Amino acid sequence: MGDDRDRGVRLDDTVGLMTAGYAWLPGLWRRGGGRALHTPGGGQPPGALGGPHPGRLFYDERHVRRHTAIPEPVQGTLFGHGAIHTLDGAEHRERKAMFLSLLKDPYRVADLVEQVAGAWDEAVGSWSGQRRVVLFDEASQVLTRGVCDWAGVPLDRAETAAVARDLVALVGGFATLGPRHWRARRARGRLEDRFATLIGQARAGAFPMPPGSVLEAVSRHPGPDGEPLKPRLAAVELLNIIRPTVAVAWFVAFTGHALHRWPQHRDRLRTEDIGYAVAFAHEVRRFYPFAPFLGGRAVTDLTWQGHTIRTGSLVLLDIFGQNHDPLLWPDPYRFEPQRHLGHDPDPYELIPQGGADAATGHRCPGEDITIALLAAFATWLSKLDYDVPAQDLTISLRRIPALPRSRFQMSDVSRVKGGAHMLRA
Repeated sequence: MGDDRDRGVRLDDTVGLMTAGYAWLPGLWRRGGGRALHTPGGGQPPGALGGPHPGRLFYDERHVRRHTAIPEPVQGTLFGHGAIHTLDGAEHRERKAMFLSLLKDPYRVADLVEQVAGAWDEAVGSWSGQRRVVLFDEASQVLTRGVCDWAGVPLDRAETAAVARDLVALVGGFATLGPRHWRARRARGRLEDRFATLIGQARAGAFPMPPGSVLEAVSRHPGPDGEPLKPRLAAVELLNIIRPTVAVAWFVAFTGHALHRWPQHRDRLRTEDIGYAVAFAHEVRRFYPFAPFLGGRAVTDLTWQGHTIRTGSLVLLDIFGQNHDPLLWPDPYRFEPQRHLGHDPDPYELIPQGGADAATGHRCPGEDITIALLAAFATWLSKLDYDVPAQDLTISLRRIPALPRSRFQMSDVSRVKGGAHMLRA
């Protein structure tokens, strides 16, 4: 990898990452003239993977593992310490089995969509007298209400907005070192305290846990010692089901943005064509920026496109770059749901929430929920009549995670026809 050394390509450029955001790794590819990079200097230099199908290498545990690769600032905000994302091997598979049983069951997914649909109907009914509605804020509260009801987590209506703000803060602050990061840390402390107390009370019989609920499953899941997870760790994993569901609010705001820019998609979504709604959801997840990259550790010397990545090196998988790679996606900056019709996406090509097989690797087990909810929201939004008032709809690629600057505002909202319950994604 000596050529990269001569070109001065650096992966330890924290300032560059914070200022360039999603464009950071693609910029390195352009300057380095290749799809495998490393940092000169002492220690084990990092490597970054780009180009077609790097996920097949990245998600093979014989080559790359996630353990020790997730930095503390991300654990302290987004995932939580001791979370499943930090595990490998047998412990990861056992913890993952719980998540799969809760998040991959199509009946559970349908039940969650139904709970969120009820919360959406209630919210839309309250918008008629409001001058402006901020879609991102409303969606985060709808998702919080729906996922807590579905999970068996008690949540008073009056608490919904505050809990939603804390859940949003976890996602909004993981990739910054500024005030958003510290808000995320404070929010994690509050939420872990809340859910650890709840789990302790539930185990003590202070209130009945709904049989078969997410709360019951997480509360009773055994750790490596055969005993139930400590209340704090159980709270972390309960949050790792609730928090990603609420993070769908980012994609809902992007959906509003897409329907505003390309309104020709509304008519087909209104026909309640589930296949098209799912294809639309896939394209929102591919086209709009969310996760910039993922990290792992090389467990052996690796070779990628003629370059060597040494054992112990940090390995980065360029998610944003891959989702806009013209070798995989012709005309990648064209919003085109039709590209996903008639086939399931390759698990190593469309990777907005990671790649590979959720059952055997680190792919997000809640991806089916994201797709189902986003397809539903796309249909629900298409069935609303509203104006888009003057606002700042720019999406800065320097801000991670990105979001329309105005969070997408609507005015004079009313239904075209029907309610939210028409779609079973």
